[in-house]
Amino acid sequence: MLYEQFKAGRLRAGLTQKQAAERLCVSQPYLSQLEKGERPVTVELALSAAALYRLPATALPLPEMWAEDSKADDAFLARQLSGLGYPGFRHLRPRKANPAAVVLAALLRKDLETRLAEALPWVLLTYPDLDWVWLIRHAKLDDVQNRLGFLVGVAKGLSADRAEYHSAFNQLCTAEQQLERARLARQDTLCRESMPNAERRWLETNRSPLARHWNLLTGLTADQLSYAR
Repeated sequence: MLYEQFKAGRLRAGLTQKQAAERLCVSQPYLSQLEKGERPVTVELALSAAALYRLPATALPLPEMWAEDSKADDAFLARQLSGLGYPGFRHLRPRKANPAAVVLAALLRKDLETRLAEALPWVLLTYPDLDWVWLIRHAKLDDVQNRLGFLVGVAKGLSADRAEYHSAFNQLCTAEQQLERARLARQDTLCRESMPNAERRWLETNRSPLARHWNLLTGLTADQLSYAR
């Protein structure tokens, strides 16, 4: 969360600095320094402020470093998707998270449940104003830009066909162009490294043109997605 968002959120919430400081359990001078960018916003305080100011999920903090042992498991990701409002996991106890961080965490999984992979284009469509610079940079650092590029392509196709997703089209096109320049030649899967050899051979021939373009062995297509119908 940037300091500009910190102040703008408070003003939109109609709170004075004194009122906000009391609810965030910090002093007013400390809050003033945060809003001027004179102190860093901690993750804990950013989460509290996002809840108090009713900020969108895209305002939640993003990690600059992504340690191997911090990668979320499938159950944790499902709760985060619930927190983002994904209908398929509405029954789970939600956990707040930045949508860009959720997408990256999913893409870093060696083996990801199919239902979680199917939710990722929805995230890109629902939060087209996510931090693409952060997401693309970290995807390239971890060599998962082909996975992200494929998902962006799926989401872009849906945004062109479905009126409710039209607002995401331009952002997705821009992201696709950036990822295209970094497309890897090596073959990968959509987070299914344990895929049997027989399935790999079948997908080599039967995968979609989009999957072939991004050098992915995956059978995922837009018409399989419940929110695309």
